Amino acid sequence: MNQTILKLRQTGEPVLRQPARPLSEEEIHSPEIQRLIVSMRDTLRDAPGVGLAAPQVGFSLQLFIVEDRAEYQQDVPQEQLAERGRLPLPFQVIVNPKLTIIDPMPKLFFEGCLSVAGFSALVPRAAKVRVEGSDEKGEQLLIEAEGWHARILQHEIDHLQGKLYLDSMLPRSFMTTANHARFWRDKPVCEVCAALGLNFSQILNPSSY
Repeated sequence: MNQTILKLRQTGEPVLRQPARPLSEEEIHSPEIQRLIVSMRDTLRDAPGVGLAAPQVGFSLQLFIVEDRAEYQQDVPQEQLAERGRLPLPFQVIVNPKLTIIDPMPKLFFEGCLSVAGFSALVPRAAKVRVEGSDEKGEQLLIEAEGWHARILQHEIDHLQGKLYLDSMLPRSFMTTANHARFWRDKPVCEVCAALGLNFSQILNPSSY
């Protein structure tokens, strides 16, 4: 089967900082967009990653895909999967999404991004969200998500607004993925925060300070 692997745009490229435009129903059904979706899927799996937005491959369109395959989680300790609320997520296309925060209490975990290759950082995200939009057939979607699924959705919708996780990360936690794997990957987030001079309790409960 032929695959089209698209170029992943990296931070600093203008398309990553432009608000993406919505797609009309006619555009969603067009051969061009359907081919783009297939190519994005192939690119995501080749990377591999768990989410990819159209701006990351050079198209300023309100379109993203998600997929967190079981095989990606095989080497992650069960306690970490449980802590993050991370479960296998089937392939899904979301067009013209509208995000609503259901539970704003932040959850703090490391994130990476295919457009910030080689780095990761701690990023606070809402615990539970609702996303309304359309799928690749133009049919209406309503997704309520929590845990890692909610984090992925927020991350990808940020891309459609011209944002990167760099804009909301805790700067002191920014590091190479190699150093994250070497020093921090298996430590609890509260321990990482303490070692980096971050107030874990204040981050999660800012209104109490």
